[in-house]
This record gives sequence, structure tokens and C-alpha cells, in this order.
Amino acid sequence: QVQLVESGGGLVQAGGSLRLSCAVSGTSFKLNTMVWYRQAPGKQRELVAGITSGGSTNYADSVKGRFTISRDNAKNTVYLQMNSLKPDDTSVYYCNLASSSRWTALIPWGQGTQVTVSS
Repeated sequence: QVQLVESGGGLVQAGGSLRLSCAVSGTSFKLNTMVWYRQAPGKQRELVAGITSGGSTNYADSVKGRFTISRDNAKNTVYLQMNSLKPDDTSVYYCNLASSSRWTALIPWGQGTQVTVSS
């Protein structure tokens, strides 16, 4: 059974930084495309960033130049480095395995990690 455990969220002032982590177990991590999504209250969940098994990346326009997705296959962990945070980045952030062609999530969501950016 695949498990996803997100961590690293918190409260930060606008302009600050956070690094999210997602530990993955129960699957061949290095073979999987991984994604970060986020969901703000009253809004649909949206793709933030994705990284393929080969290291190719994809970002939402709203975070390009500010967020960086990376992976450590030795630790079965995917990261999201978030810089220059804005209040609009306030959301619950989730990781997942994904289809490399459409960046769509493949398994049930974990608990996520809350990111709150104050103005």
C-alpha cells in the first residue's frame, strides 16, 4: 500500500520561504512521476509542480520562478522549495504519484500540510 506523508508547512510572512517534504513508501519511488497540488478553502485542488522520474519539471504559471520541485530517490522523498511566498499561496499542500503525460494524481490523497502566508 502506497503511503504519502507531507510535512514542512507552517505560518510564514509574505516574502518568506518554506520547504515542504513528502515521504513516499510502498512503491518504486524512483520510477514514479511526483506532483504537488494545493487546495485553498472554497477552491478546487490545483497542480503546483511536478517532476518526472527523469527529472523533468512542470510548474503552474503562478509559481514559476518562486517554487522549485526536486526529488531524492535515495530517501524516497520529493520536496517543494517555496520562496517569495504570497498570501495567495495559502493552501493545504498535497503530494501524489502522477501520470507523467497529464500530471494527474493517481492514488488517494494524504493528509496534506497547511501553508499559511500572512501579509
